[in-house]
Amino acid sequence: MNWQKLLGFDPSRHNVRTELVAGLTTFLTMSYILAVNPDILAATGMDKGAIFTATALSSAIGTLLIAFMAKLPFAQAPSMGINAFFAFTLVLGMGYSWHAALTAVFVEGIIFILLTAFNIREQIVKCIPENLRYAISAGIGMFIAFIGLKNAGIIVSNEATFVALGAFTPTAILAWVGIIVSGVLMFLKVKGALFYGIALCTLVGIPMGVTILPPDFVPVSLPRSLEPTFLKFDFSALLNPDMALTVFALVFMDIFNTIGTLIGAAAKTEMMDEKGNVKNIKEAMMADAIATSVGAVLGTSTVTTYVESASGVAEGGRTGLTSLSTGVLFLLALFFAPLFLLVPGAATTGALVLVGVLMLDAVTKIDLTDISEALPSFITIITMVLTYNIAEGMSLGMLTYVFVKILSGRFREVNLTLYIVAVLFIIRYILQ
Repeated sequence: MNWQKLLGFDPSRHNVRTELVAGLTTFLTMSYILAVNPDILAATGMDKGAIFTATALSSAIGTLLIAFMAKLPFAQAPSMGINAFFAFTLVLGMGYSWHAALTAVFVEGIIFILLTAFNIREQIVKCIPENLRYAISAGIGMFIAFIGLKNAGIIVSNEATFVALGAFTPTAILAWVGIIVSGVLMFLKVKGALFYGIALCTLVGIPMGVTILPPDFVPVSLPRSLEPTFLKFDFSALLNPDMALTVFALVFMDIFNTIGTLIGAAAKTEMMDEKGNVKNIKEAMMADAIATSVGAVLGTSTVTTYVESASGVAEGGRTGLTSLSTGVLFLLALFFAPLFLLVPGAATTGALVLVGVLMLDAVTKIDLTDISEALPSFITIITMVLTYNIAEGMSLGMLTYVFVKILSGRFREVNLTLYIVAVLFIIRYILQ
């Protein structure tokens, strides 16, 4: 068995250079997690150096699992939303130790493995109506564009209007440069346009003071020890009834983040079959489930499939070779962390915005002539952005779909699985 078959690579349809550039692009657009995740989780008292190592290793392991198990161009890393839930809700808010929080994540991963093995997660995916799938794709596109604009300070918070245009700081200006340059390069059909835009902005950011180059900069460093966080579980916390609700919440957040990302990023590509289902989705979900449990063992919060994988897909990534290259880069990051972390968030804004533009095309496939389809689709898209949460957008969109269909007398258009999911959503919101 050769490597091509292992990764789902077909020389007649795929190009090695394209796949590698796509993997590099995905890595660069999500490499910020290597800096942000340790900062967030360290607020719980965990060792920051150990968290960095756990973050890089769990990201590499999860991404490599997707490469070989699912043969898809997706990457995994600790979830940005769930790491905040881990630190600021579970530990600092509810008073659990970070050991107990890691235990909850570990158990969540085990539950994921069981759900995937019995095809329950796959059935949940199949219950999503076609128009909502297109809405999910468009919503994710707008969501990741919003992430880029917010991180660059182009969009800022405002007490009167919630959001507003930020000041034209060097960071914001560099981000605008990235957006324009990336757009021009894509118009000129330059292969690797998003990656070149990121690299150019990183270099331009040095004289602008956005890309910080320390005077004693050394690009190579040894990984920090995992000992402070490795296998540091507290299973006694599972006896607390509140912990059961916590695991339940973690399951829902992760399952729909993963499903939403897979459906959204795979849209309009050969990775979807004629029925609109993501190919090898069971294997992708199993990789996600295993990575979550492994991440907890290493010492980090829930590992999930990243929305930023769409940037690699936009560059032409279609096989496991893309995710293999991304996974290898996460391993290299263990030794070259100072170099990789030079890339400022503003340098990746252009890639995120352009991916949003590409994914917005899914809106044209939504049946806007039928309000019972159009309204839930709209709710899905707009709430993903306004709640800053893919899972919430999907939940509210699907609930809207069910209620509109029932009250319109078209309840037969809703399948049994979707009814069950809707009930679980309602219970989840009641328990919040």
